[in-house]
Amino acid sequence: MTVTTALTACPLNSKSLLGSSVNTPEVDTLAELNAMIDRWDQEDDARRIRSRPRTIGEYFAAKQPLLVPLPEEPFETGRLSTPRVDRYSQICVRMNRYSVPVRLIGRTVRVMLHASELVVYDGREEVARHERLIARGATRLELDHYLEALIRKPGALPGATALDQARAAGRFTPIHDAWWQAAVKAHGEREGTRALIEVLLLSRHLPHEHLITGLAPRR
Repeated sequence: MTVTTALTACPLNSKSLLGSSVNTPEVDTLAELNAMIDRWDQEDDARRIRSRPRTIGEYFAAKQPLLVPLPEEPFETGRLSTPRVDRYSQICVRMNRYSVPVRLIGRTVRVMLHASELVVYDGREEVARHERLIARGATRLELDHYLEALIRKPGALPGATALDQARAAGRFTPIHDAWWQAAVKAHGEREGTRALIEVLLLSRHLPHEHLITGLAPRR
């Protein structure tokens, strides 16, 4: 995917980009783009400008003590909005849709939109955090946000878009699928799927790797 606007949307610190021509990079996420820029920055520290005796990094190290220190209190740079959660447990922010927990359906939430992510608050409580979508008209769903609804209607899980996205992101693994199939075989489609959802709810209290270890078949 070509990121056409990310170089102006991301917080760029790279000295290598200043006063130079940079081709639009091919990346899948803003996080990947920022990591690429960090690598350019490190590489640029070792570069010498023409015949100057020091590298760019050495010149910066000499000037850094002369700079004014950063303020102790964090400065909020995000853009605030207050969207309403729709009946699909989603909010619309700058023509993209993001999920929030189903308990917030019908509520107005507070969103801080940053260059690489957005954070959703219900009052002062953080309730969701998503990587910011690049293309307009896209949707980012978190399977965990829908579990309370799915445990009441487990038949909706197999075709859920949130499940597809969890698989694509690697959060719903083949080990999950194998355990699910075994549970369905033992208890039937509805109860086996409900058992899986109960296991997924445990991920709120257990590290992901511990849960996967518990689900993996014994050898």
